[in-house]
Amino acid sequence: MQIGVFSVSDITRDPVTGRIPTEGERIKAAVAIAKKVEEIGMDVYATGEHHNPPFYASSPTTLLGYIAAQTDRIILSTATTLITTNDPVKIAEDFAMLQHLADGRVDLVLGRGNTAPVYPWFGKNMQDSVELTVENYNLLRQLWDKETVNWEGKFRTPLRNFTATPRPLDGVAPFVWHGSIRTPQVAEIAAYFGDGFFANNIFWPKEHYMQLISLYRERYEHYGHGRADQAIVGLGGQFFMRKNSQDAVNEFRPYFDNAPVYGHGPSMEDFTAQTPLTVGSPQEVLEKTLSFQEYFGDFQRQLFLIDHAGLPLKTVLEQLDLFGEYVLPELRREFDARRPADVPEGPTHAARVAAAQMSSRSAPAPTLQ
Repeated sequence: MQIGVFSVSDITRDPVTGRIPTEGERIKAAVAIAKKVEEIGMDVYATGEHHNPPFYASSPTTLLGYIAAQTDRIILSTATTLITTNDPVKIAEDFAMLQHLADGRVDLVLGRGNTAPVYPWFGKNMQDSVELTVENYNLLRQLWDKETVNWEGKFRTPLRNFTATPRPLDGVAPFVWHGSIRTPQVAEIAAYFGDGFFANNIFWPKEHYMQLISLYRERYEHYGHGRADQAIVGLGGQFFMRKNSQDAVNEFRPYFDNAPVYGHGPSMEDFTAQTPLTVGSPQEVLEKTLSFQEYFGDFQRQLFLIDHAGLPLKTVLEQLDLFGEYVLPELRREFDARRPADVPEGPTHAARVAAAQMSSRSAPAPTLQ
């Protein structure tokens, strides 16, 4: 099980102090959080991609490249890379470059994005989002998997004898997760290619995500990549904890009540009852996170959103220290004990290189005609 954090990169007023951090402060905070993630023994740091205020993460690979230089072990990923409005050529080259800089500690989550104004800013139409997803991802796969690409599509100028550089590290492209909160076509794409499926799992009741994940698993098996229970699934989650549960509730309530996304809506109690958000003690965080397996089956990656809603950096780092001391060891032990031996572990570059080499050795030798 790969356990880590992801950020949506919001810049939000702290409802307790009234202070709004600067863009520079939030960017530097992301680096500090990633370094803390590695320090406490977590496995993944992921950042979102946005091109509009109040978000700062317009260039995920730049941020992740900077973090790569200051870390040694964690996987660097994205919470969303916009497959609809980014040029697939640029995605292919940027992430291959990041692979080399980070010695393979790189993967990414592709998503359509849910901010309507972004599409015309990049010369696209939101009504084409599903078509763009399918076409752009097919091109991205070719750019990574083929040395020379000749391609023509609906939304981009043709490519003739084009080679994306640098080539993927060790000849193995970054692992791709396809992220979705509502689109069954995305689950179908992930299943068709044998890629991972990442269910954000932070805003809606579990039944909604159970449907999407079940569809992905069924289609993964249909396309011959393995049994449904062997499909590669990642989940989002949220927590705020203190050693005493009531202290957590009291401290987090003003942040919840004023959060840009779910503030001024359901009560915190209703929201925690209906979604994966946990506000309480380390034991409550542990128990609720372990319950995800009951609903979604065995999965490979669990990421938590913890640096949002105006929470100050000091508080976020305290959350990570608590998680590392009281939750992470037991969470890892329990997930590892529950996972059947024939259900894959979380994808890594080293494992994928080894699998590619084994596949090459087992391929039949060419015969002379």
